[in-house]
Amino acid sequence: MTTQILDSVDLDILRALQIDARLTTRQLAAKVHRSPTPVFERVRRLESQGYIRRYSAVLDADKLGRGFMVICQVKLRIINRDIATTFVDYVKGLPEVNECYHVSGSFDYILKVRAASMAEYRDFLLNKLGAIDSVGTIESAFVMTEIKNDNAILI
Repeated sequence: MTTQILDSVDLDILRALQIDARLTTRQLAAKVHRSPTPVFERVRRLESQGYIRRYSAVLDADKLGRGFMVICQVKLRIINRDIATTFVDYVKGLPEVNECYHVSGSFDYILKVRAASMAEYRDFLLNKLGAIDSVGTIESAFVMTEIKNDNAILI
């Protein structure tokens, strides 16, 4: 499937949905000054072409008892395709890991980990992340204050 060039209406739709993905088609159409049927068709096209990957709710981690956030930098002892694939597959299955990035620099991966407490993070570190044979070094930075948390993409 080929992707089309996005016009200003498409961009307006994407901006509006980043702010509130629960807008009805009618509400969205009003925000972008168009009629509902073409807006509905545009949203479906944006979804099918992969511009909109999914819809989700932003939860309050503190209220859910998962407010202890840690940024982990992981360096593997050795790295090749099989080791990297094994590591990535394992990390994808860890519910404590919200985000994982393969990066350049002195570490191979950066993880954003959510836990209930320091004790729970310690358990995660020793019994899950530390249990991976290929892991060489882990550095943990404990988040003291979340200043900005916005997944919106500037368009």
